[in-house]
Amino acid sequence: MAKNKFGGFGGGANMQQLMRQAQKMQEQIAKAQESLEEKTYESSVGGGVVSCKVSGKDEVLEINIKPEAIDPDDAEMLQDLIISAVNEALRLSKQDREKTMGAAVPGGLGGLL
Repeated sequence: MAKNKFGGFGGGANMQQLMRQAQKMQEQIAKAQESLEEKTYESSVGGGVVSCKVSGKDEVLEINIKPEAIDPDDAEMLQDLIISAVNEALRLSKQDREKTMGAAVPGGLGGLL
């Protein structure tokens, strides 16, 4: 049996199978991305005095600040709480994205997602 120019035997059926698998993977990735974009992630810090909600697209949707968190003499503390709440909500979003996309793509494409 003659080898094809790619070093394999026959190859046509294998190439078609690879193409079908790639198409299926693309569909799974698209569904996973769509699902993630519809989610929201929420965090709160400082005993719940500052909370943040972000979308699956990593857009800040809401920041809530309870009045007791507002101290005119310590604006820096409030700034730190806001940053912490936003970063935690974004971390939750990223963690879910990595988990979801890793499940959609066998092997996670070597950490590319």
